[in-house]
Order: sequence, then C-alpha cells, then structure tokens
Amino acid sequence: MGRPAAKGPLATVYSHSRLSSFENCPKQFHYRYVERRAVDTEGIEAFVGKRVHEVLERLNQFVERGLVPSLAKVVARFRADWEQHFDAERVRIVRAENPPESYRENGERCLANHYRRHYPFDRDETLGIEAHVAFPLDGEGRYRMQGFVDRISRAPDGAIEIHDYKTGRWVPTQQNLDADRQLALYQIGVQSRHGSESPVRLVWHYLLRDQVRVSTRTPDQLADLRTKTIALIDRIESEQDFAPKPGNLCTWCEHNDVCPAMQSRLSAATTAPEAPAEEAARGGTALASAAAGPPAAERAASGAHQDAGVSRQVHREAGLEGLPPDPPANHRAPLEPPAQLRLL
Repeated sequence: MGRPAAKGPLATVYSHSRLSSFENCPKQFHYRYVERRAVDTEGIEAFVGKRVHEVLERLNQFVERGLVPSLAKVVARFRADWEQHFDAERVRIVRAENPPESYRENGERCLANHYRRHYPFDRDETLGIEAHVAFPLDGEGRYRMQGFVDRISRAPDGAIEIHDYKTGRWVPTQQNLDADRQLALYQIGVQSRHGSESPVRLVWHYLLRDQVRVSTRTPDQLADLRTKTIALIDRIESEQDFAPKPGNLCTWCEHNDVCPAMQSRLSAATTAPEAPAEEAARGGTALASAAAGPPAAERAASGAHQDAGVSRQVHREAGLEGLPPDPPANHRAPLEPPAQLRLL
C-alpha cells in the first residue's frame, strides 16, 4: 500500500489570541471567529491599551531614527489621541464608579513609567516594532501561527529580546510567566526569522506597576509547546458545540448582550434575594470576587486587560486575512531633553 496523501495546511492561521479566546470561552470564540459578529463598542481596558501601544510604537519609531522626544510630548500625544478617539457612547466601562479620567491617568502613568525607566533608550538595538511573525508549528506546514510582537531588540550581550507591553495592574508570578504561551510562541517565530544561534529572552513590561519581568525557554520546552498547541488546534477544529464558559470575565465580554449564559445570570440575579446595600454598591463583578479577597478582584480586572490585549490582536489579524540592569530606583529622566529632539 502506498502512503496516505499528506494533508494540506489548515484554512485558519491561528494566533495566541485566537487560542486564548477558545480556552476562555468557546462561545466567545464562536461569536468572534466563526460568526464574526460585528461589535460597535469596546471595553475601556482595550481602549486604553490601544492608545498606549500606539504612542509606544510611535516613540520607538522616533528612537530608531535617533530622535528622542520629551516625556511632555509623549504624554501630549497620548492625550490628543485620547480626545480624538474617546466616545462615551462606544467605550464600555464596567466599573462605573471609575470615571474615564481615571483610566486616562493610568495610561499617562504607563507611558511616564516606561519613559523614565528606559530614557535615553540607548541600551539595545531595535530589530522590529509591532513586528508581524508567521511560522508553522509542524514540519509539513499544516499548523500555521502568526502574531504581532510589540518590540524585538538585540541586547548588548547579543541576546534577542521579545518585548510585550502590559497596561493592567496585575503582575503574574514568575511561575506563571515561565509557563506563558504567547511570548514563547513568538520566540518560535522570531527564531525562524533571526536564527536560533543567539539566546532569547522573553520580556514583559508591566507599565502601570513599573515592573519588568523576564523568562527564557529551552529547546525542549519549545518542542513541548509545539505539541500542546497543535493538540489545542485539533480540539478547536473538531469542536461542534462551542458551549459558553461562564466566569468573572463575562461582565467584560463584548458579546454578553446576546450570550445565553449571561442572560441566565441576569435572570438569576433578578430573582435572587436582595444583597445588603454595602455589597450591592460594589457592583456585580466586585461582589463576585469579594469572597476571594482583593487579589481575586484585581485578577478579574487583569483578565479584562488580558482580553483587551486579545481584542487588539483580533483587529490586527483582521487586516491580514540577560537584560541590562534596571536603573537605580531614584533615577529619573529629565522631562525636557534638548529642544531639537522635541519632535513627537
């Protein structure tokens, strides 16, 4: 008997955001990627994340040309973009007790923290900004992946660093980062482009907390990641039901107005005994996580920021159909570099 004919590439090019959407809630995945349900609104977390990433992309492009704008110019650009794009009717704020201005201030703090930590931005060599990477997981090219990397750089010691900017409050444990899939997948793509001779570091910038975290992967870990990701893609390809997976993030989901699970939760809430006034004032999401303590509430909000990152990736994909030592804690960059550099 002859060998069976090799199967061709899957029609879908997968990404970390697509995989995460399925893991978080198959129903959400179905709305986003199968039905391609149009959504006219976005969460405030996604809105802030987009504005911060856009300004950082612009800043990195100026730096690559040898021009370092002032921090005042960077913040002014963010404020101008905010004013241009913010629409109270379109941008959803789940935590109604937080005014839009508080989110804008958080975005400004993210940019100021990053600027002051890295000024004058001369510690490494930029290899890519908002770089698109596409690569197969298997030798036959059946399972294809893609992603967008916030920044790729070469450190002074020759290592390639893959950078990811985060705007949420929650900083995961080192154990969680050592198991993170997104940047590890990006490593596979980056090494296919730049070669596997240089060591690679995965770098997360938690901008609001002004913290940087680093992790690395061995060849065996990357091989295991390929195997597990292929298995997950096979699960998605064979899925028939796409059942909802209710949880804390339902409140932030852009499809909760039509999701049967959310409608069931709302119906149950209307028939439940009235909560004490103090608890009711906290709102549904805070109430749900209060029993687990403040860290759980923060993780729920962080989940919204993670989903905001997924939302950014969805929009990007739609258009395609050791670290140097940190500066001393008291180090602060000047707010106004020389006048000839104030160009942002």
